[in-house]
Amino acid sequence: MTTTIFREGLYEGYGQSFTLDEVLFEHRTEHQELIIFRNRDFGTVMALDGIIQTTERDEFVYHEMMTHVPILAHGAARRVLIIGGGDGGILREVLRHDSVEHVTQVEIDQAVIDMCKQYLPNHSAGAFDDPRANIVIADGVDFVSECQDRFDVIISDCTDPIGPGEVLFSSRFYEGCKRCLNPGGVFVAQNGVPFMQQDEVITTRQRLSPYFADQSFYNAAVPTYVGGVMTFAWASDNADLRELDVKTLAERYEQSGIRTRYYNPALHAASFALPQYVLDALSEA
Repeated sequence: MTTTIFREGLYEGYGQSFTLDEVLFEHRTEHQELIIFRNRDFGTVMALDGIIQTTERDEFVYHEMMTHVPILAHGAARRVLIIGGGDGGILREVLRHDSVEHVTQVEIDQAVIDMCKQYLPNHSAGAFDDPRANIVIADGVDFVSECQDRFDVIISDCTDPIGPGEVLFSSRFYEGCKRCLNPGGVFVAQNGVPFMQQDEVITTRQRLSPYFADQSFYNAAVPTYVGGVMTFAWASDNADLRELDVKTLAERYEQSGIRTRYYNPALHAASFALPQYVLDALSEA
């Protein structure tokens, strides 16, 4: 019996594969090609345009680090903006903070939300129905360029910089995010695996620098995103926010009342220590 294999197409000469044990949904939307399937090791898996976006088994690593690092570093986030994140995982983690009063989520593709609510319900865990959540179906770049609201934390849960996700790595997008941030606010974004995508780190730093006094990165090991640790872009005008001591972070973590599977205060502080090859690349740039 032949086993059907899904091979990720992010890199030409290197990649990963999953057994396609059951195809749950496959469709080309207005914006991208979406497939959701079952895998015996990673559970339900979603891919867009041939690139793995999220899996049931390890999504918590990515979503916790994208969310709790900026929110707990900020310390007083009341209003949060999410760009992308149609699977609902970021929204779920943000809304675990009772101190957050309002979340706006901007997703370009309603079909992604609908399919993830059906096939990956634990990602959102009912978050889309929370009264604090305002879901907007729109282009993220246009939204931040025109929005009149202001936010304490902005989280860009974007795909890789190809296809519809490419504009979310542009200077226009970063400029729009800066104008939407309250003073002392924090912007974070998915920024790929630097061992394989070193140019993304360099380009992001260069494009953020005109708008934010402090631009850096933090990292986490997410099994699905192969090729080494994944980096997350960090930008703020307050450099002190990424240098908080573990004691302060632990106090905020306890006060929040949340419980996590990957994130903890010590890991938060350590995540800003970058591999030397990343530091060298940024220095040379």
